Parts: sequence; structure tokens; C-alpha cells
Amino acid sequence: MPEEIITHSAEETINWAREFSKRLKPPVLVLLTGDLGTGKTTLTKGIVSGLGAASEDDVTSPTFTLVHVYGKPAKVYHADLYRIETLHDFETLGMEDMFSTPSVAILEWSERFPLKSPWPQIRLRLEHLGGDARQITVL
Repeated sequence: MPEEIITHSAEETINWAREFSKRLKPPVLVLLTGDLGTGKTTLTKGIVSGLGAASEDDVTSPTFTLVHVYGKPAKVYHADLYRIETLHDFETLGMEDMFSTPSVAILEWSERFPLKSPWPQIRLRLEHLGGDARQITVL
């Protein structure tokens, strides 16, 4: 049964994600879906900081760089697949490293993820509820 959470601010979303990060045991794929502006990067800030890989302020959208890596050694990979159209586009991201050691991989626009993965997957869907309210559904 899906778990549904409603947050009313970016701060609440980050705080929920920080708590949620305690459930994540590498290797795992966290697959995020939701329209533009629903809070996928905000949610990622909480997960990354909750895992101790970087501070919230250091987590930014990888829309143009496509992949960010947080922690040393790499603990969290954060990728934005919004502009991925083909398997070839995906292969140019150089994400092979991500699968070489157990880590947490957070994929925004995960519906564009073209590969099967042996890693466990957790799906999170984010939706606007008006104003700053968001619904987060854990599938």
C-alpha cells in the first residue's frame, strides 16, 4: 500500500526526506517522478544531508550537469534525466561508476531511466497540492 505524506513547505519536505534517508541501505535506486517544480531537488537535499554526504546548501539541481556526486568516497549519485531521449544519451552520462560500488542513486525524471537494474528500487511521486503544499507518495 502506498505511503502518502503531505508537506506544507520546502523545510518540511527536507525534514521528511532527512528522516526517509534512514530507510535507505546501499545499493538502492531512489526513483523520483513529478512535474516541474514539485520539489524533486528539494527532497534530494534532505536525503543527501540525511545520509551525511553533503549539506543541503551544497545540493543543487543537476539539470545542466546531469549528474552530481556527493560524499567521499561517493555515497550519493544525483542525476536528472529530463533531457535524456535515448539510451545513447544515457550512456554519455558516464554513470557506470555509480553501479561499481554500492551507493544511493537518486534519479529525477526516473521514468526516462532506460535500464533494468539489479539494485532495489524505491519510487517517490511528488505532486503539487497548491501553494507550497506537496504530496509525496512512496510506492
